[in-house]
Amino acid sequence: MKILLIGDVCGRAGRQCIARWLPEIRAEYGVDFVVANAENAAGGLGATPEILAELEALDIQALTMGNHTWRKRELAPALHKLDAVVRPANYPPGVPGKGSAVFALADGRRVGVVNVVGRVFMDAFDCPFRRAREEVTRLRESAPVVLVDVHAEATSEKMALGWYLDGLCTAVLGTHTHVQTADERVLPNGTAYITDVGMTGPVNSVIGVDSERAISKFLTGMPNEFRVAKGPSALCAALVEADDKTGCAVSIQRVVRTEQDG
Repeated sequence: MKILLIGDVCGRAGRQCIARWLPEIRAEYGVDFVVANAENAAGGLGATPEILAELEALDIQALTMGNHTWRKRELAPALHKLDAVVRPANYPPGVPGKGSAVFALADGRRVGVVNVVGRVFMDAFDCPFRRAREEVTRLRESAPVVLVDVHAEATSEKMALGWYLDGLCTAVLGTHTHVQTADERVLPNGTAYITDVGMTGPVNSVIGVDSERAISKFLTGMPNEFRVAKGPSALCAALVEADDKTGCAVSIQRVVRTEQDG
């Protein structure tokens, strides 16, 4: 089985990039299942039910979230209707939505998806390590292939979670920092790992934000409207090949498609 995780989709630019490149990537690599992190899909902060439906219509089977899950107030009351959406499992009990899910492919094979958010340099959440392990263990009772999207700031926290889950799930793939890392590998016990898959959005930006606005914020410390940059965009993703029966990863590779100026 080949699973593609698309890194943080940033605004309209990111969505258009997927519409342009995903069909080609699916055909080139023989992708069976696509996951995208969508927590920045609406204007670079949060997501709406309509935009999540738009992404799902682009042949994406699962949509993960992160620390900006609740940025758009209209999402919370609609989450129970959005079967493709998996928000962080380590949010406190009682919040809307689900933190993991099993998805069935047309041929009957099943894929589990878990989403957790980190705690280092971020808001206080329940323990991502214990919660991820609980969810992985539960999902593997019905799906040998299980992917974990760890939406976190600190490289060390992501790496530690990768080693903690090595051999227990198919892949631990990092999102959130918007910069693709070059440390993809299959860990000794069969779990694919990368610290960050990267961002799907505008290239000439500060992690998706208009550069001038980002610079102004750093120079002055004054609040500034978050605005997604314009110009050429890139799709950043990670492709994991897994053994359908054991759930062990066979390989992991980075996938990048970049638009050219003009």
